Amino acid sequence: MTSRWGGSEVLAAGVAAAASMSDAGLGDGFAVGDESCLSEAYRRWGALVFTVATRRLGDAEEAKDVTQQVFVGAWQGRKGYDAGRGSLKTWIMGIAHKKVADALTRRSRHLRDVEAITSAASSAAPEQPAAPADSVLDHVLLTDELDRLPEQQQTVLRMAFYEDLTQAQIAERTGLPLGTVKSHTRRGLMRMKNRLEVDGGAHG
Repeated sequence: MTSRWGGSEVLAAGVAAAASMSDAGLGDGFAVGDESCLSEAYRRWGALVFTVATRRLGDAEEAKDVTQQVFVGAWQGRKGYDAGRGSLKTWIMGIAHKKVADALTRRSRHLRDVEAITSAASSAAPEQPAAPADSVLDHVLLTDELDRLPEQQQTVLRMAFYEDLTQAQIAERTGLPLGTVKSHTRRGLMRMKNRLEVDGGAHG
């Protein structure tokens, strides 16, 4: 006899049951891999995680990305959750603070890379002209190195350098996934940094 319960109906029933659970019961179900408990945990605390991330990062799109990372990370690491050390909410918020800190670290690293590229461009000059000419020369060197990059890396970095767009804004403008934008940015910056350092050494 065929059951009238399909997979989606079973999951829906589980979600409905999870909605009535206490936080403690939800934590127990989450820890043993009950997917309906993951859905309910996101329903209860997803907005809170997003709000905290937005306040710290100042970028709603980046905060969405971090919120997703938090719940994916929590689910993948659910065996590490110990109800004896705190509630599921507290544990998830702990992960959120770590993910936000990671995002801020990546942002700082990106800024350092940009500064390193500018510094490398300056040191690549055979002579040190007056300050206005310095600026023009740096611009020419950066433009030349940008032109050597693959097309998508060029596009992403031009938007970052010349339009002062965040990675989330670039993703929205280009239609590329945020992770792809981050990857193009990182690879493009490293290629430019390496090439400019080599050029600077050649002139030394």
